[in-house]
Amino acid sequence: MLSSKTRRSNNRAAALLRLAAVAVGRTETALGAFYRRLSGRVGKAKAVTATARKIAVLFYNTLRHGTAYTDPGASYYEERYRQRVLANLRRRAKSLGYVLQTTDPTPPVAAVS
Repeated sequence: MLSSKTRRSNNRAAALLRLAAVAVGRTETALGAFYRRLSGRVGKAKAVTATARKIAVLFYNTLRHGTAYTDPGASYYEERYRQRVLANLRRRAKSLGYVLQTTDPTPPVAAVS
């Protein structure tokens, strides 16, 4: 079985990418939202590595194709994540013989006495 641990690296580029990943985790960007969502699920160390890889891929693609990177923002990322979760829930409910219905998210009115 292969190890899931990230091996120690003496590569300066890798260290800088990980440093950038930690810094971007505190921002209100799509990468920051990705880091925060992932760190809650798999832990900080793996989230740093995954975000660093994502930054490296974005950097490579901007250099290779000469396109400018425009960040869509955290709200865009969160909305896409929400749509993905809903699609998975619908698919799972359908496989179990259920149908999901949306409800009106109006808060209940408290009675004043």
